[in-house]
Amino acid sequence: MKGIILARVSTEEQMNEGQSIPAQLARAREYVARKGFEVQSEHQFDESSLKDHRKKFEKVMDEITKSKEPVALVVETIDRLQRSFKESVMLDDLRKTGQVEIHFLRENLILHRDSNSSELLRWDMGVMFARGYVLQISDNVKRTIEQKLKRGEKAGKAPFGYLNTDDGNGGRTIVIDEKTAHQVKRLFEFYSSGNYSMQQMADLLNKDGVRGKMGAKWRIHQIETLLNNPFYYGQMVFKGQLYPHKYPPLISYDVFKRCREVRDRYTTKPTKQCKKPFILRGLMTCERCGCTITPEMHKGRYIYYHCTNYKGNCEKVWVNENELLKPIKEILKKMQLPQSMIDKIVESLKATEEAKNNFQELELQRLRKEYDMLENRISVMYNDRLDGRVDAEMYDKKLREFKEQQNDVLFKIKQFDNASESYYITASTVLSLAKRAEQIFNSSEPEEKRQLLNFLFLNLKLDGKNLLYKLKTPFEGVLLANTTHNWGGYWESNPVYRYHKPMF
Repeated sequence: MKGIILARVSTEEQMNEGQSIPAQLARAREYVARKGFEVQSEHQFDESSLKDHRKKFEKVMDEITKSKEPVALVVETIDRLQRSFKESVMLDDLRKTGQVEIHFLRENLILHRDSNSSELLRWDMGVMFARGYVLQISDNVKRTIEQKLKRGEKAGKAPFGYLNTDDGNGGRTIVIDEKTAHQVKRLFEFYSSGNYSMQQMADLLNKDGVRGKMGAKWRIHQIETLLNNPFYYGQMVFKGQLYPHKYPPLISYDVFKRCREVRDRYTTKPTKQCKKPFILRGLMTCERCGCTITPEMHKGRYIYYHCTNYKGNCEKVWVNENELLKPIKEILKKMQLPQSMIDKIVESLKATEEAKNNFQELELQRLRKEYDMLENRISVMYNDRLDGRVDAEMYDKKLREFKEQQNDVLFKIKQFDNASESYYITASTVLSLAKRAEQIFNSSEPEEKRQLLNFLFLNLKLDGKNLLYKLKTPFEGVLLANTTHNWGGYWESNPVYRYHKPMF
């Protein structure tokens, strides 16, 4: 009779307990030689016996089925072959027809066509004990994972931007990877701006030589997976549920939410791919119908914008790009502040320590009130779930939403630890950018100009041939202070700036 030798391990511990594949093969070869069998093939693998689809095991079964004569399947022990009864059906059918004999070395058990009930019962008992061992391991794993979730610990590999490392107490933990964390922040910042597609960000990373966890180049699906991972703002997903983790976040929930809004906008609005460098592409909407303002190239060099008239109720008015840029350049010019005034404003801000402290206290109170309100909503919703007024699907959806919002609130509260420093740094940065806005715009490429305008303006709308604009909060304050020549007074008395909407 020809013999097929099978050797398998599923854990590193089994390798250290004398069940390594070389040890199994040595004992099986000795047994085959003692029995006078001819070795037909040897199969060695580290495949789990719990998988629903065991490719290597199925390869062994296929070889036995196709054999033109009976073969002996030689295995170290029952649990090396199987740990559930699903394989017993296939093996028993082959045994009954005499196609295979199964030799379990450690149990000193041989199963063949004429095996009696006692031998078959020993086989079933061996499988049952192996199955019991598996269930015990499964229970231990579940308890371990449950405890980890309660402690805010993640089981498994850390995402890109983090590293798995020793915690110094014989355990494992996750820390920020200083080499790649800034790349994660960069991706979220770029995508949340609405100026970059996932393909553009993948190309940027690949151009800079940045590689993913496995050293492969970045693809769109990898960027999408990263942007969808709540781990970066302080939550981890387990079986579809969110749990807060204890590791330092890389972004705020607000940034994560903005990225999701940008992604939803791409998927819900049909858009045409455009590779031409249109400065105002994607930045304007129609004041009359709300549709997108789209650019077109005429005669190879003239750029005109018009309403897409997607709703079919708007007049198509063509406006030259140069005409639209005139008021924008005028705004950028008016935002310029002399360096002496910038220094004066920053010093003035430093002198208003009391105003800053009052602002921080009011903001902290608002955030705590917001957190308590969310906690109360969760409590009320839980009672509604117990009373049957809310189904499980809706409960899980809203719970996840409220928990995300609570985590964002906690993140914002933590940011006040560095509020004093960022208060002055932000003011100085805003003023310096405002000073150089016109220069930066004039010296930039069309795509960079588009990004700058998206950063400065909250909204751009086209009403016929008139451009309507609304600057973002700090830059509107710069413009108003500069045009009224009330630099110090405005910044001291207006900690929160007001929007206005000029028309050209």
